[in-house]
Amino acid sequence: MKLYVTPGSPYARLARILVVEKGLSERVEIIEAKTRTVDSPYYRINPSGRVPYLIDDAGIGFEDSQVICAYLDSLNGKPRFHRDDSDWPYRRLEAMARSFCDGIAVWIREMSRPQNERSPTLLAHEAARAGRLADVFEAEVRQALLQPPPRMAHLILAAALEFARARGFGDLTEGRPGLAAWLRPISAMPSLQETAPPTSR
Repeated sequence: MKLYVTPGSPYARLARILVVEKGLSERVEIIEAKTRTVDSPYYRINPSGRVPYLIDDAGIGFEDSQVICAYLDSLNGKPRFHRDDSDWPYRRLEAMARSFCDGIAVWIREMSRPQNERSPTLLAHEAARAGRLADVFEAEVRQALLQPPPRMAHLILAAALEFARARGFGDLTEGRPGLAAWLRPISAMPSLQETAPPTSR
């Protein structure tokens, strides 16, 4: 199998974490894709140009981190990171963590644009949204559903927090001791250490 990623994408990182956690490193080839580049050869592989993108052993391509992570988790018939689809309290948390990550990603993409092309309104909106959600998670991490063992909600939330800290958004655990304490052992997992996001220059 081939997994196309970019180093800075938190979504591609989630797929890379699953590769490590599920012992698939020898089965899945990690390939760095060239995205946001005119006429990139990657667009002939995945026309949308997004990452992650997985090509399975049959040559079928999968897009979207949720689909790819669920697929990788299921390969040995013993999924560890995905709960039953009818577990609505857990699915609520996972969706909220993904929304948190989405907003931070929008802020970081906007900041990567030339300064005269950035939208102050959008930046302020996403910063405020992230702050509100971080406040919610300050309480949520004390609840049973976000205790070990880790599931996808844990990984998404950790990836979002580390993405924000590494890419110039800021440390969203600052002033939130519960969230900071929750993040420390997850950040120490070998799979998260191995896939740590690059920092902004």
